[in-house]
Amino acid sequence: SLPVQGMTCASCVTRVEKTLLKIEGVSNASVNLATEKVSLSFDTTRTSLDALAQAVRESGYQLVLPSKEPNSPVTSIDPSEEPRAELRRDLILSVALALPIMAVSMLMMLPSFHDWFPLSHDDANKLLFIATTFILFIPGRRFFRSAWTVARHGSADMNTLVAVGTGAAYLYSSVAVLFPHWLGIRVADHVYFDTAATIIALILLGKVLEATAKRRASDAIRSLIALQPRSARIRRNGKELDVPVEDVRVDDEVLVRPGEKIPVDGIVLRGATAVDESMVTGESLPAEKTAGDRVIGATLNTFGSIEFRATAVGKDTFLAHIARMVENAQGTKAPIQRLADQIAAVFVPIVIGIGVVTFLVWYFGTDATFVEAMVHFISVLIIACPCALGLATPTAIMVGTGAGARHGILIKNAEILERAHRIRTVVLDKTGTITVGKPTVTSIHLADRSNIVGPNGMACAGWTEDALLSFAAAVERVSEHPIAHAIVEAARQRELPIANVDDFTATAGKGVTATVAGQRALVGTPGFIEEHGVALDGLGPALQEVSSTAASPVVVVADGEVIGVIGVADRVKETSAEAVRDLKSMGISVVLLTGDQQTTAEAVAHEAGIDRVIAQVLPAEKSEVIRELQADGSVVAMVGDGINDAPALAQADVGMAMGSGTDVALETADIALVRNDLRSVADAIRLSRKTVSTIRQNLFCAFFYNVVGIPLAAFGLLNPMVAALAMA
Repeated sequence: SLPVQGMTCASCVTRVEKTLLKIEGVSNASVNLATEKVSLSFDTTRTSLDALAQAVRESGYQLVLPSKEPNSPVTSIDPSEEPRAELRRDLILSVALALPIMAVSMLMMLPSFHDWFPLSHDDANKLLFIATTFILFIPGRRFFRSAWTVARHGSADMNTLVAVGTGAAYLYSSVAVLFPHWLGIRVADHVYFDTAATIIALILLGKVLEATAKRRASDAIRSLIALQPRSARIRRNGKELDVPVEDVRVDDEVLVRPGEKIPVDGIVLRGATAVDESMVTGESLPAEKTAGDRVIGATLNTFGSIEFRATAVGKDTFLAHIARMVENAQGTKAPIQRLADQIAAVFVPIVIGIGVVTFLVWYFGTDATFVEAMVHFISVLIIACPCALGLATPTAIMVGTGAGARHGILIKNAEILERAHRIRTVVLDKTGTITVGKPTVTSIHLADRSNIVGPNGMACAGWTEDALLSFAAAVERVSEHPIAHAIVEAARQRELPIANVDDFTATAGKGVTATVAGQRALVGTPGFIEEHGVALDGLGPALQEVSSTAASPVVVVADGEVIGVIGVADRVKETSAEAVRDLKSMGISVVLLTGDQQTTAEAVAHEAGIDRVIAQVLPAEKSEVIRELQADGSVVAMVGDGINDAPALAQADVGMAMGSGTDVALETADIALVRNDLRSVADAIRLSRKTVSTIRQNLFCAFFYNVVGIPLAAFGLLNPMVAALAMA
């Protein structure tokens, strides 16, 4: 993603894109007028950045290559202040001269002008000529310089319209004043210096407003970047040092006192505090942090002192990742922008053609004088505004992605932001999405089978809850599944022995097998146990009781005989029911998709207020369920957090990953919900709807303005100065 200098309107966007796409090895080039950047994909074995920069330079623009300094900024999203400052200076200078030029021009029309003004009409016009010349070639030089640059490459843009329009008025007026006999008119006749000067001032006003809009559009992400602290206090070689934040290294011990900002990402080693993370999660309440918890750079430590180990610095921090995601999203184009781009590509030549036809029709087809025909020609050129077409979508996308980032909603590209407004079905994973994601053991039931031989040759009656839990924990200790962690944690809390296992095998979404102290163990879902030919006789009441409490039943088998069942439940998040109600109020159907038992899933769905449940679905089958929902024509969003959700996230029209999810899920998803709160799903859809609504309003206004304004100017119903004001 690289800055492009010299672009002024949507026509420039099209020309830069076409220039780059003609180069062998460039597979994608997307130019954003609002950020004044191009997002590129190219093969470094077939071309280079220098070659791309040369091609862009030859087309009349400047591709700014990345800095080769090792400590270059994390992001270049904040454009330089210098061009805006220069633009403001030019505006002030042009207004300071245009106002007296207009005043003198109007006063010269009064019969009593000579009675009080010391100069003659001839001298006054020459004074206006000098002042207008200064405006056109000092504050207004940018338009003529850019118009000449693109003209040399056989093209035209908005600067061409302004340069031709003001240049025509200026040249006519200059000839009328300096060489009146050439046109066969009297010097006293009205000239159009005031028109040329005022148009330049008003167009510059429009450019200042445009620059302000561009800057405000990226305020949200810029404010995040500005929150990065400048220094950090670290402990290195037994000494406490205050160093610039750029000097902090991974594994450094960082000390943070109350009221200080956390400089980099890390894991708390010592101390306890509450951290205000609202700037990256949108969550207003501070998050409590103790040893083992993760802290995010640039967040605010409130009352406690902590020491943490740095895990990510510089460009690898969470904040830098957010900045890159937002910048990349702002560099992409929404499909709705394509029509505007296609029109912008031919907009300026068409407008010039309409202007020429307008002049010819007025001059040769009516009784209008050359001057009147020229004024209508100028009005057509000045009223036309290709800038609005180019800025309608990207400015809204910038605001949308920036606002999303401020509220913990990270959107990967503009197409997703646009697509999300059409979501009609939201599919929710259970564990970690609707529920907290930290299951706990809620009950242990022994099987009523007296012939089962337990540890040390004991019969089933000798199997206690502790013995069952210890046996299951030994099998599950190697597993990464949240339910396995819950069983192991329960055994550790009871301080039970956990034996080593051999021949461990896991079946995703079902269960595990292993050998414990010579006994072949099966631990998993009831279906998994039955698949291995083990009957669940005597477990019916226990399974029903476990499932009725929204817990997942985990059946434990030793040497082919059922020992018992462990109930593992994951508490439903306090905000899940509210989030589901919010989605339903937006006209969106909500589906629970889980690999858990039907009765357990229905209990969780009932608590969360979800009507439709699809349970006992294997990870590999989840994407097929999404495909079936899409077959009905519905735009489907999938919300999940685990590795097993990745295929479904990829299959969905919009994939959303909870912030506590795995790296695989976050990478696969289109939208990352940093807050780990289901309410963010509705927020993301609402954000998309508002952004698309704004884009449509912008495009409608841009098209309506040009479709109405250009004919009005062509029919002689718009003064050039009014046209310039309308454009600004």
